[in-house]
Amino acid sequence: MIIPGELTDLTVFGRLLLAALLGGLVGVEREMHGRPAGFRTHLLVTVGACLMVIVSEGFYAKYGLLSGSGVVRLDPARVAAQIVTGIGFLGAGAIIKDGASVRGLTTAACLWLAAGIGMAVGIGLYPAALFVTALSLFSLLFLKRAERYLRAENYHRIILHCVAGGGDVLPQIEQSLAAQGIRVVNFGFETDLATGVVIYSFVVTRSGHEDRSTLVQGLVALPEVTKVRYS
Repeated sequence: MIIPGELTDLTVFGRLLLAALLGGLVGVEREMHGRPAGFRTHLLVTVGACLMVIVSEGFYAKYGLLSGSGVVRLDPARVAAQIVTGIGFLGAGAIIKDGASVRGLTTAACLWLAAGIGMAVGIGLYPAALFVTALSLFSLLFLKRAERYLRAENYHRIILHCVAGGGDVLPQIEQSLAAQGIRVVNFGFETDLATGVVIYSFVVTRSGHEDRSTLVQGLVALPEVTKVRYS
């Protein structure tokens, strides 16, 4: 770690270039998966966080020897705290809620991590920045494959349009879902008086592999069901 008194132009340029490299490595993985915050975004976040920490370090090097009883009082950690808070707004923009599912959480976490890497480089903690970058790439590239073997619960929304007065179709729907190992988390329905259609809405969950075609075919096969939407 370099102390503030040794801050030179060469040191500043080196830190900024290293921050750009590490942030770009994380961003490339997001770019390959077609995420909205990709290579350029992560690179800019890392370089920006690094620059802000360097500026804070420069202020401390210039004015840090002032008397504590004076008007000017410096707290170098304040800039780092504001970076952590500010990056949260950028990360929130990458999160998208689509029905019962939420996308973009990993990208938001990557942006938050990129800011941390930039801050570490800016203060001179190069080994920590390199280690965290390597750890994040390992998580993004290899642990994602391991998730396939985990029996995680997947939440989905099923909307069924049924003919009104065509019999008690709800027990048949529930029986069809239960036969495929699907658990109903939430349920609602409404009736369209103009068309005579009853719309059932289910939020469901199931562990393990999903077979959407079998599920949809089983529901469409019910005589009263006219339309199925699965998301």
